[in-house]
Parts: sequence; C-alpha cells; structure tokens
Amino acid sequence: MTYVKACALSELEENTPKRVELDGTPVSIVSTEGEVFAINDICSHANVSLSEGDVEDCMIECWLHGSSFDLRTGKPSGLPATRPVPVYPVKIEGGDVLVSLTQES
Repeated sequence: MTYVKACALSELEENTPKRVELDGTPVSIVSTEGEVFAINDICSHANVSLSEGDVEDCMIECWLHGSSFDLRTGKPSGLPATRPVPVYPVKIEGGDVLVSLTQES
C-alpha cells in the first residue's frame, strides 16, 4: 500500500474536518475520539463537500441534506443518502498524517 502525506497532525482540530486533495481525489481528514480518519470528501447523495459538515460520535454530517456517514466505514446512517462513501487507511508517522487512496470500503 502506498501512503502519501495529507497534512501535519498539528494542523488538525478535534471534530473539525480538514479538506485536502490527494492525487486529484478530495479527502476529508478528521481527528475525533483519539483517532484520525480519512473519508472521501464528496457526499454520495449530492455533489457537496463533507468537510463543511459537523462531526459527532465518529460520524460526519453532510451540511446540505443532513445525511451522516460513519468515519470508520463510510456507510450512511440514514436518508437521503443510501450509498457509502469511500474511506481510506491512515497512519501517523513523525507528526504527519499519511493516507493511502486504496479504499478500505
């Protein structure tokens, strides 16, 4: 698996998504509940940025229509979204957040 630097760990605020672009793919990086997650930044229901939404209980909410996605699996918690969004493996090395664009789900 190939990992690329997404950002420095120090750039992340708890429960505040950070949008980055990795090899042309929009990704939302989220630090919450003691872990760092990477999820595709585009809602599967509407073409809007998830990083503009709120994070709570390991879920990120789409600000436009209110669907929430599990940061661990990408699965939506309810309507209007019915399709999951991709999530990506994350590792922390030397203060950097590294992400592999190989999908976990």
